[in-house]
Amino acid sequence: MKVILKADVKGVGKKGELVNVSDGYGTNFLIPRGLAVVANSSNQAILANDNAKEQARQKQLKADAEELAKRLEHIDVEFQLSSKGGKVFGTISTKEIEEGLKKQWGITIDKRKFIDKYPANALGYTRLKIELYKGSEGQVIGTVNVHISEKEGA
Repeated sequence: MKVILKADVKGVGKKGELVNVSDGYGTNFLIPRGLAVVANSSNQAILANDNAKEQARQKQLKADAEELAKRLEHIDVEFQLSSKGGKVFGTISTKEIEEGLKKQWGITIDKRKFIDKYPANALGYTRLKIELYKGSEGQVIGTVNVHISEKEGA
């Protein structure tokens, strides 16, 4: 029996795939639970239409990520830390960088997208890589500049 999967099924396939399963498994398990539909001509046409829409959406997401990567190249996120004799007290975490991007530049990026997980803890500039897009169209990585200066009067 040929079925189109509506969700990922372990050991069978991924969402949107056309797979061949035994009649009993398809009829008694996959279809009643809404995990698959029978692969007839109308369902295959719907699948093709959905795949085309998904590809267009992925291309748009990648284009948006590339535009954001270009914008991030010219942005410095500013922070101040206490220091004494060149030794810094404290660190700037990826969560603080995420909040700084949102507050200073209006850019929302999830802290889990940072490839470099280490905190910024040195005076001067630190460049951190961010995975802005990952999908079937490839991968887009941007770089954000974090500038840490000495807190005045510390």
